[in-house]
Amino acid sequence: MGKFVFRKEERLRKEIVIQELFNRGSSFYLYPFKVFYLLNPDQATPFHQVLLSASKRNFKKAVDRNLLKRRMREAYRLQKSLLPASPKMLIGFVFTHKEVLTYAEIQPRMNQCLIRLAKMSAVAEKPS
Repeated sequence: MGKFVFRKEERLRKEIVIQELFNRGSSFYLYPFKVFYLLNPDQATPFHQVLLSASKRNFKKAVDRNLLKRRMREAYRLQKSLLPASPKMLIGFVFTHKEVLTYAEIQPRMNQCLIRLAKMSAVAEKPS
């Protein structure tokens, strides 16, 4: 398998872990995403775990929400190598814009988000 895969183990699915990410994690806003992140307390997992979300409030049709999540997933999949291998993180991408954007608009913003996350994880890993 190549490095451009998005395995099932990379998806953030456990409700308890998702609650922990939103309650204890830090966040930043980089249009059109609000990004939540937390160093993964379970370092046994070999991957960063990612949650992709589009609000039902902003996108009434499931078709639109799924389209956005598909585009975000593809942008993440192709650029996840920007994140350092260690420390592992829990990451949540919440799409906040009120209109459906094209992949060409989503991709460079995902790139910027991942670069920013890489910088933050490097700072978090440095011993005090």
